[in-house]
Amino acid sequence: MAEVVAGGSGEGSGVSGAGGSGRGRRLPRVPGFAEWPDAGSAREEGKALRKRVPRGAHATLDLDASRPDAVGAVEESSRGRLPELTPLRVGRMAATPFAFLRGSAGLMAYDLARTPVTRIGAQICGDAHAANFGLYGDARGGLVIDLNDFDETVRGPWEWDLKRLATSLVLAGREAGADEDTCRAAARDTVGAYRRTMRLLSRLPALDAWNAIADEELVSHTDAHDLLGTLERVSEKARSNTSGRFAAKSTEATEDGGRRFVDAPPVLRRIPDEEAAAVASSLEDYLGTLPPDRLPLLARHAVHDVAFRVVGTGSVGTRSYVVLLLDHRGEPLVLQVKEARPSALVPHLPTAGFEVPEAGHEGRRVVQGQKRMQVISDSLLGWTTVDGRPFQVRQFRNRKGSVDPAALAADQVDDYARMTGALLARAHSHSADPRGIAGYCGKNEELDEAVAAFAVAYADRTEADHADLLTAVRSGRIAAETGA
Repeated sequence: MAEVVAGGSGEGSGVSGAGGSGRGRRLPRVPGFAEWPDAGSAREEGKALRKRVPRGAHATLDLDASRPDAVGAVEESSRGRLPELTPLRVGRMAATPFAFLRGSAGLMAYDLARTPVTRIGAQICGDAHAANFGLYGDARGGLVIDLNDFDETVRGPWEWDLKRLATSLVLAGREAGADEDTCRAAARDTVGAYRRTMRLLSRLPALDAWNAIADEELVSHTDAHDLLGTLERVSEKARSNTSGRFAAKSTEATEDGGRRFVDAPPVLRRIPDEEAAAVASSLEDYLGTLPPDRLPLLARHAVHDVAFRVVGTGSVGTRSYVVLLLDHRGEPLVLQVKEARPSALVPHLPTAGFEVPEAGHEGRRVVQGQKRMQVISDSLLGWTTVDGRPFQVRQFRNRKGSVDPAALAADQVDDYARMTGALLARAHSHSADPRGIAGYCGKNEELDEAVAAFAVAYADRTEADHADLLTAVRSGRIAAETGA
C-alpha cells in the first residue's frame, strides 16, 4: 500500500486527497475537544445575553419579606458545628459589618439568587470577599497571590463572586475610614479590572490565557502601584510563615526525641489519644488522593502528633486539626486536616437556574474546585474521611500571607480592588470561556456602575444585619464571646 503523507500535496503518494488542495485532513469530531472551524462565537453569544439581562439590571437589590432573619440565618449556619465554639464564631461576626459578611455567605447567596443572572456558569469561589485573597508558596519557594479559600466553591453564576467581592470592598473601605466616594469607586474599579482582565484573557491564545500567573506583573496590569510597599511587607512576613516556625512555637520535645503540640487555648489544644489516632489513620486514605509522585516525599516523614486548632471567622466551629510530621533530620512539615461542610450556596442554585451538584465527598469538592480556579495550587492538596466526616488536607503555614483590606490606607483601597478584580477574572477564566463573559461585560462602564450601586446597597443591608446581630447578643438571644 502506498504511504499517505499527512498534509502533502498527494503527488507521488499514490493517494489523492491526502491533505491536497490546501485543505486539512477530515477527522471525526473528538468528544471533549472544540469543533473546527469554530461553530459559533462565544463573544457574540455573550453580547446577545445583554438583551435578556441588561448590564444595568445588576444594580437591582430587591429584598422581599420572605428573606430570612439575619440572626436566624446565623443560628442556622451554626448547625452541625461544635456547640462550644459557636459563641466564638458569633463573637467574631459581631465585631464589624465586614466580619458579619465574611461569616454569612449563605445569607448573601439567598439574596443573590433573587438578582438577575446571566446563566453563564463558572467554578466560583462562593466566598470571594476581599480578605480571601492572599500570598502562598509554590513548590519551588516562590510566592503567588491569588484566591486562597474555597470552602464554598461550586459551579454557579460568575456574577455572584463579583458582587460579593465588590460589596466586601465597600465594607472594608468604610472600616478603614475611607469616604463613601472612595468606597463606591473601589467597588466600581474591581468590576472594571475584572472586565478588562477578562477581555485581555479572551484575546490571548488559549494556552497563554490558561497559564496566566498572578505575580508582580499583576500590579502593573492593574495600576496598583500604591500597594507595592504593602505587598512587599506582606511578602517578607509570608516567607517566614512556615511549618518550621509554627512547630518551633507550638511544640515541645519528647523523651523519645520527637515533638508534640502544647496547649495554647483557645486556638490550639491537645486532644484525646483516640481522636488523634482517628485523624492520623485517615492520612492513609489521603495518600490515595495525591498524585503518585508526591508519595515518596511523605514517605520520608513520620507522624508525631495531632492537635485541634480553631480556624477563621466563617469556619469557626468546624473540626480542624494540625498534624505534625518530622523527617529524618527532625525537620517539621505540618498538615491541616479541616472539615469540609456542604457549600452554603447549594440550596440557592436552583433559584438562579443552576443544577444542584450530585452529592459526593465535600473535601474532594473543595480540592477540585481550588485546582480549577488556581494556576498554582498546594502540591499536597487532598482529602480524607475521619469518623464518617469529610475533610480536606493541605499544607499548614505554607508561606502564607494576606493583606487586611480593612486596615489599608484610603488611597490603597482602590488599588487593592483592581488587583482582586483581576485575580477573580483569571480564576473564573479557567472554567468559563473568557470570550463569553468578556462579550457580556463589554467595553464601557455600564456593568461597573451597576455592580457598584448593588455593592453600596448591599453593604448598607449588611450593616443593618450586623446591627440586628448586636441587638440579639445584647438581649441574650444568641451567645457570643470574643477570643483569638
